[in-house]
Amino acid sequence: YLYAKKKSNGVKMKNKTIKESQVIMHELVLPNDTNLLGNVLGGRVMHLMDICAAMSAYKHARKPIVTASVDRLDFLAPAKKGDILILKSSVNYSHKTSMEIGVRIDAESPLTGIVSHTATAYLTFVAIDDNNKPVKIPTILPETDKEKYRFQEGKKRHSQRVKRLKVLKNKK
Repeated sequence: YLYAKKKSNGVKMKNKTIKESQVIMHELVLPNDTNLLGNVLGGRVMHLMDICAAMSAYKHARKPIVTASVDRLDFLAPAKKGDILILKSSVNYSHKTSMEIGVRIDAESPLTGIVSHTATAYLTFVAIDDNNKPVKIPTILPETDKEKYRFQEGKKRHSQRVKRLKVLKNKK
């Protein structure tokens, strides 16, 4: 089911499944990661999300990548000092040089085993060449119904981001 498409320079590029970009990362919430309420700092969560998403982007593109945008970072519940953060990321959608990565963070209490969804976000990464110019990446191939749904939703968000960037560039 995987096929290769020709790039403009004649080199074939293998399309990839979403499974190939999946990353699961664990992080312990330490005292330095928390605010006065004992909740993990939002900036710390953002930092970890960016790292986890970047690993998915690297696995998909196999090229240097940069963070281009963060969409819809929603904090849903606090993670506390001592909790284990479980970050999961994968490519939802890929375009010519960019890809949307979905990241979900759960917090697990090590004492009770209770897991709660604490945050979610969509990050866009762009693959770049040695001159820091955007470079083509493989197409993502969704397989399951859930992956196909995420792909279609990612495609919609991509279109919205492109429109938003045009508006921002015209305001200069």
